[in-house]
Amino acid sequence: MNKLLILFFLIISSCDTGKLNIITDLPKTLNEVSGTETTQQTNLIWMLNDSGNKARIYGINKKGNIEKELKINAKNHDWEDLASDHVGNIYIGDFGNNQNKRTNLTILKVNAEDLDKDSKIDIERISFKYPKQDKFPPKKKQMFFDCESFFYYNNSLHLFTKSRVRGNFGKTDLYKIPATPGHHVAEYINSFNSCDDSGCWITSADISDDGKHVVLLSPKAAIVFSNFTSDDFFTGEVKRYDFTFDSQKEGVCFTDNNTLLITDEKAHGAGGNLYSFSLN
Repeated sequence: MNKLLILFFLIISSCDTGKLNIITDLPKTLNEVSGTETTQQTNLIWMLNDSGNKARIYGINKKGNIEKELKINAKNHDWEDLASDHVGNIYIGDFGNNQNKRTNLTILKVNAEDLDKDSKIDIERISFKYPKQDKFPPKKKQMFFDCESFFYYNNSLHLFTKSRVRGNFGKTDLYKIPATPGHHVAEYINSFNSCDDSGCWITSADISDDGKHVVLLSPKAAIVFSNFTSDDFFTGEVKRYDFTFDSQKEGVCFTDNNTLLITDEKAHGAGGNLYSFSLN
């Protein structure tokens, strides 16, 4: 087999993303993309990078071009996800907590009217703590206080934790806090376990605009809940959509009630893309 033919097959295999349809590759600025969100007030797709990066959020178009770069007047301790409410305010989840020892867990609110600013943007600060945590860090078997996922629903912010307990990586606890500035104790609602290995880590979450579907993202799958009671989403019916493409998937949001946008980090020569994924 000649070298050109071998190269052709390598390219085809590297682009096999299963049912994840590539919309565009992301710019190098977003190689460590960790959160993705859309709002009803703009056609841009908002994204952020996680810890170690600048305190900025980016609005990109579906060609992968950055149209807005917002400088946020806060530190990126460990930004992990984005959410938005019905009027277009954006919330930044600064609650990454790999070692389970942070005492400054915060969600930053960016007001909708500031999304067109070129100057540094001041934020409103929503601080919280977990009711079950009294040691920082806790024992290794109790390290359930990392978080990479949340969304806004019914005037509250709903958080889904990421387990750091070996053999129990798929466990996620659902909490909620008021979407208002101040210091809050998160209210525990329920727990869910998808599977046990690190491919089951919950890395992002969103709720559809009609409020009828909730999605949790892991590197392996999109897990969708429907027909739930109130905001105990885990009481609903569960459907799992497995991915055949292995990458570090970190961001998910609904673009309509049946379609997801998914982003992954650029790592080991794979990923770094914006995808669409149909739930039909």
